[in-house]
Amino acid sequence: MTDARIALVTGAGKGIGRAVALRLAAMGFLVAVNYNRSEKPANEVCRLIRDGGGTAVPFKADVSSGSDVKTLFSDVERELGPVAVLVNNAGITKDGLLMRMGSEDWDSVLTANLSSVYHCTKEAIRGMVRAKWGRIINISSVVALIGNPGQANYCASKAGIIGFTKAVAREYAGKGITANALAPGYISTEMTDSLPEAARNTLLQQVPAGRPGTPEDVAAAVAFLASGDASYINGQVIAVDGGMTMC
Repeated sequence: MTDARIALVTGAGKGIGRAVALRLAAMGFLVAVNYNRSEKPANEVCRLIRDGGGTAVPFKADVSSGSDVKTLFSDVERELGPVAVLVNNAGITKDGLLMRMGSEDWDSVLTANLSSVYHCTKEAIRGMVRAKWGRIINISSVVALIGNPGQANYCASKAGIIGFTKAVAREYAGKGITANALAPGYISTEMTDSLPEAARNTLLQQVPAGRPGTPEDVAAAVAFLASGDASYINGQVIAVDGGMTMC
C-alpha cells in the first residue's frame, strides 16, 4: 500500500499523545492511535489526520495488560504494518502523601505507567530487530529527576522508565534501534489546567522560560527523535521543561 513507516502512540486521544500523533502524521507516518477509555477523542484525532491527507487508525487497548498489548500489536500489523516508531505515552496519576498511599494506588500507577512501557516495547522490538531500524520514545517526567511531594508512586514509575530506556538502548544499539526518554515539565494540559490558580502560579515560578509548555513542544521533540537526524542519539533523557531542571 505504501512505504511509509508506522508509528504507534499510546494514550493518543488527549494531551501530549494527541499532539504527538498529529505531528507524526504530518511527517508522513501512518499512525496507530491507541486509547483505553477516550474513544471519542481518539476518533477525533484520527479524523483530523485523515482530513489532512494522512492515515490513522484507532486501536482500543489497555496497555498495562500484556494480553491486550499482544492483541494490539497483532491488530496494528494486520491493518497498517509493523511498528517502526513506538511512543510510550499512556499513564495515570493517583496522588497522595506516602503515609496515606494505599498499596492499590501504588500498584496501579506502577502498572499503568511502567509495566505498559515494558509490554509495548517487548512487542515492538521484535519487528524492529527484523527491520534493523526502530525508534522507541518513552514519555517520562521531570518529577523522575527532582521528585514531587504527594507523587511517590508517579515519580517511581517515571524514574523506572528512564532506567528501562537506558537498558533497552544498550541492548539494541547495534541493531539500528534507538531508545530515548523525554521528561516534560509543566505542560499545559487538561490535567494541569484543572489545578488551582495558586498551584499553577507556583509551578510557573520554577520555569525560567516564564510560560508553561504545550503538548506541541513535547511533540516537536518526539518528531526529532523519530527522524533520521536523531540516529546517533541513544539512551538519553531530554527535558522539555523551559529550563525547569537545568543543572
